[in-house]
Amino acid sequence: MPRASGEDYLEAVLILGQRMGQVRAIDVSQYLGCAKTSVSHGLRLLRQGGFLTREADSYLYLTEAGRETAEKLYAKRRFFTQWLIEAGVAPDTAEKDACRMEHAISEESFRKLMQALEHPQETP
Repeated sequence: MPRASGEDYLEAVLILGQRMGQVRAIDVSQYLGCAKTSVSHGLRLLRQGGFLTREADSYLYLTEAGRETAEKLYAKRRFFTQWLIEAGVAPDTAEKDACRMEHAISEESFRKLMQALEHPQETP
């Protein structure tokens, strides 16, 4: 599993790919507001880890493992953002906090939290 910054890069490739179709390193850098050199280094590590590929045309593509990881992370972010906004948190703050929460929570805790919120009567 990539570190938090790598997870952000994967998520950015997923989101930008949905919006634009094709994604380059510069797109990820601009989207995240990070230096291109930092993003290039992180993306290289993700390629070496089997999460991304970069074709001769310089476009980035998620591998199956990369897509699975990015989709899980993005689901967590959307979940936490929605709940924070519904609790009265300002959308910008909710988005920033949700980003931190998605990296910190384990899969087990996230799954249990979702189950508890979907079926509160079954929670111990």
